[in-house]
Amino acid sequence: MRKLFFSLVFIYPLFTLPVFGQPPVGYYNNAAGLTGEELKTSLHEIIIQGHNPIWYSEVWSSFLLTDIKSNGKVWDMYSDIPGNPPYEYEFIEDQCTEGSVPEEGICYNREHSWPRSWYGPAGNEIYPMHSDLFHVYPTDAFVNQMRSNYPFGVVANPDWVSENGSKVGLNSIPGYNGLAFEPIDEYKGDFARTYFYMVTRYEDLVESWQSESPMAAAILDGTSYPAFQEWYIDLLISWHEQDPVSEKEITRNNAVYNIQGNRNPFIDRPEFVNYIWGTGLSDEPENHVTGFSANTITLNWTDAAGPILPDGYLIRMSVEGFEQIEIPTDGIPVENDFWNRNVMYGEETVTFGGLTSSIIYYFKIFSYKRNGETIDYKTDGEIPRVKITAK
Repeated sequence: MRKLFFSLVFIYPLFTLPVFGQPPVGYYNNAAGLTGEELKTSLHEIIIQGHNPIWYSEVWSSFLLTDIKSNGKVWDMYSDIPGNPPYEYEFIEDQCTEGSVPEEGICYNREHSWPRSWYGPAGNEIYPMHSDLFHVYPTDAFVNQMRSNYPFGVVANPDWVSENGSKVGLNSIPGYNGLAFEPIDEYKGDFARTYFYMVTRYEDLVESWQSESPMAAAILDGTSYPAFQEWYIDLLISWHEQDPVSEKEITRNNAVYNIQGNRNPFIDRPEFVNYIWGTGLSDEPENHVTGFSANTITLNWTDAAGPILPDGYLIRMSVEGFEQIEIPTDGIPVENDFWNRNVMYGEETVTFGGLTSSIIYYFKIFSYKRNGETIDYKTDGEIPRVKITAK
């Protein structure tokens, strides 16, 4: 039977808040050039600072901003098939508590994609995890029940399949042979980045979570880094790469930031996943910046594009000419001084001060990966350059 609505309906006013865009300039500055455990800890310190937890009861109204489709319906990753969902829900009127329901398509509730029993006794409201919108999603209540507290995994021979194709059954990849839940391909990256967020935001707690539940022990290794067992790192990275960040995630990331004040760094900067849990030390950036220009002593550019993005840029200045600007050497970082500036990827502007009026200044910009002894400058090809007369 479809659409058996509960008589108990939670009513929250529709409200609007100003929409934020991408992270503020400098949001990830402290993470520049780091890799591995250092990068993970730096991101933890960044995203914990602005996190203002909401009450669990506020999650319902927050969904109106974080999980709304273009047609105004609930965006439920457990039941949605992009472009052809088997059913959809209206906000508020189709909402229900976490009580048992007999089948799909009746109502939606609040799903802890990182099960609540993994960070404390079942049923306990442990904040801020309990209401953290980066892992709490609106989902069909019956699929939520069927998912239970099983880890995400790969199910080759399912015991049960939802109407959108999500599966429950024995995990079929090495590392864990218990029951698992496999979402559809279109949302695997979403959940992978959710899990990378959880072990980063709660880095100071995750070591103890392995002992909270056998299901948690199936994926966690009892450390703050790498936090996950090796088989699970491989799985999450593969999902992260196969299902890249979508517009849905970007919009949701901004909405959650608007509500609880922090961001999922693995949506803003997907390359952080590889820097922390992957090989990290990839080749030098593929391309130089474009649109390198100047406005008095302020230089502006458009960030380098391509699959291998820089961590930052070195801008070097001369009064003698372009040829007198020294090419930097890999493995030798250049400190900021009157003639040199290091700028993090994403800022796209730098200011040189103390210049002499009417003197022509020459600038070159070099993209680089990492810092310290592993810094790798892009020095081949045509180095972007600009000259300007100081006013």
